[in-house]
Amino acid sequence: MENYTYSPDESEDSDTNEVMEMVDPSCDPNKPVKVSFEEITSAAYRIKSGIVNTACSKSHMSDLTGMDIYLKKDFLQHTGSFKERGARYAMLMLTEEQRQKGVVAASLGNHALAVCYHGYQLGIPVTVVMPIIAPIMKIQKCRDYNAKVIMEGKDMGEAKKIAIQYSKKNDLTYINGYDNPQIIAGQGTIALEILEQVQDVDAIVVPTGGGGLLAGVAVAIKTLNPNIKIIGVESERCASYNAAMESSKPIFTSIGGTLADGLAVPMIGYNAWETSKNIIDKMVVVKEEWIAVAILRFVELEKCVVEGAGACGLAAILAGQLDEFKGKRVVLILSGGNIDTTILGRCLERGLAADGRLVKCKVTVSDRPGGISELCKLIGSIGVSIKDVIHERAWVTSDVFSVEVKVVCETRDYNHSVELRDLLYSRYKKVRFDNNQFQSQVSSTSDYD
Repeated sequence: MENYTYSPDESEDSDTNEVMEMVDPSCDPNKPVKVSFEEITSAAYRIKSGIVNTACSKSHMSDLTGMDIYLKKDFLQHTGSFKERGARYAMLMLTEEQRQKGVVAASLGNHALAVCYHGYQLGIPVTVVMPIIAPIMKIQKCRDYNAKVIMEGKDMGEAKKIAIQYSKKNDLTYINGYDNPQIIAGQGTIALEILEQVQDVDAIVVPTGGGGLLAGVAVAIKTLNPNIKIIGVESERCASYNAAMESSKPIFTSIGGTLADGLAVPMIGYNAWETSKNIIDKMVVVKEEWIAVAILRFVELEKCVVEGAGACGLAAILAGQLDEFKGKRVVLILSGGNIDTTILGRCLERGLAADGRLVKCKVTVSDRPGGISELCKLIGSIGVSIKDVIHERAWVTSDVFSVEVKVVCETRDYNHSVELRDLLYSRYKKVRFDNNQFQSQVSSTSDYD
């Protein structure tokens, strides 16, 4: 692992140089670039030999959601995300001198992987700056493509500053992962494929982080068919596009830990904003628990392992935020599938909990022989599976003959969890459930808090 820290003392006029080195030359806030449809078609022609034309197939969840859903599976690109489209186009457009010197990128993972892979394919030296929160799997894959990996910065904002500074100091080309105009044009090629693969599309739902994919897709679609609705979707933990809409300009937004780590960008790109601000139809902000449920649904029903960013479109549908498209034909862009196996396990468990199928409750029972056994038999009598049992005596203050038992159970569905809850409340005086997030969806036979 390598650390790089830029020191202002390396120059005589440190304050001026530090400001200059923070500027991304391709993303001038005072002169934003609006990407054209012609640039997107040019990108499609240039990259087609090095990019997978991924499937866009009808989803098994169409009947479940009441929509005609199609899934654009761009997680099937070689490095597992749509980022390859823009990365290859941007690198193909380099001059010979720029190719010889190499490029620098900052990324949590997917853009880094794309640049490293296509740099390796095209013989271009690559350095990537990845924040310390970047997934381990993505870091190792970048190294597998012979890239120089610098682990520095607590988040994407810091990593980007370090990468720009590093590129200036070493006379390398910095490739912005979401706001470089060529990156935006490359990402827009996914829309051209969708229109060839699916007829009579009513809406396309686009995961949104820095805004590059949204901008490219919006330009391509609105040029060819203005009637198709473009819906952006982002996590509530990193809703930077929504913040830009409220402020009428890109604005720094604090971001928190999110399952959609690929969307964790603190500010929408200036070029992406200028390109997309007037042509998108709706922006949706989804809660984390719905992202977890969406990841679970993809694994169970589609046999697809999709990262949080790619699952956001389905999350919005499951949360009821796109009900106006009931009966319509909707395309979801599954933007990436690079999720750490450890994180995947947590996501599936969190999804089961949010779905009402993994339940944790605390029950105070008699500490006399058979008390805990009776509780377990009662739970098992309705077909609920017990995953874990922990009992605690020291913190039970009611009497010395009682014990608090914490039970983690697995149920068939939310209605089964409600059945369990009602059964326990009917037999025991002290019962507390820790996860009833979706209680309003199912009517219970009892009125318990």
